[in-house]
Amino acid sequence: MTVTVVPIIEPHTHPAPPLTRVMDERLIRFAKELEEEHLKELQFVEPPFEDVVIYISYNSKYTVRWKIVNDVPKPVEQMVADACAKLGYIAWKFSPYVVPSRRPDL
Repeated sequence: MTVTVVPIIEPHTHPAPPLTRVMDERLIRFAKELEEEHLKELQFVEPPFEDVVIYISYNSKYTVRWKIVNDVPKPVEQMVADACAKLGYIAWKFSPYVVPSRRPDL
């Protein structure tokens, strides 16, 4: 399984200008560590041609949050949740950038 962790740098969560670069670099480092170290065992999950894509970002209180953005089996979802919980990351519950789904009656 291919694991991809994408750091999402959102403009509305940026701190004061001197901290912006440090916070962005920190988020990029967290994404790399999560992908290469903490979720390394997912590379051996069958089937090998499947993907798991995870977004990480800061919330308004500068806590790292995460979400899986593609369909994955429940065991994979649980492995990601456990790894993120150990790191103190919180589940990403809502994003203002989510496009609402189309109503079924239209």
